[in-house]
Amino acid sequence: MGILGKIFTWWDGATIGTLVNTGLTGVEVGTDHQGNRYFRGRKPHADGRERRWVLYNGANDASRVPAEWHGWLHGSFDGVPESHLPPPRIWEVDYTPNATGTPAAYRPSGALERGGKRAAATGDYEAWSPDV
Repeated sequence: MGILGKIFTWWDGATIGTLVNTGLTGVEVGTDHQGNRYFRGRKPHADGRERRWVLYNGANDASRVPAEWHGWLHGSFDGVPESHLPPPRIWEVDYTPNATGTPAAYRPSGALERGGKRAAATGDYEAWSPDV
């Protein structure tokens, strides 16, 4: 993406304005396992709250923010998330991105992308009729 793309687009990484503002007013707090970087403002808002934000490593997709960093971004706690995390459970799985709208999206047997044919009703369904 060229310089014009960086100036006018927000959906594929940070814009130039965000990068400049981050350099001038932000302090990096940490990085998650996906490479997203988290920042806090040097000065609080007028109401006393601290400004917090994320610069994504790649496309801007809020579902790429892990739960622990989501809590930090929304002010649930002040310290960096690593200090508030319980040990990982054996049943926890790694993050998988939202596949909606991609070729990897889930498509059940009746989906139009798979021919639009679904299995016949098995008798456990009775259609409603207003005349009855």
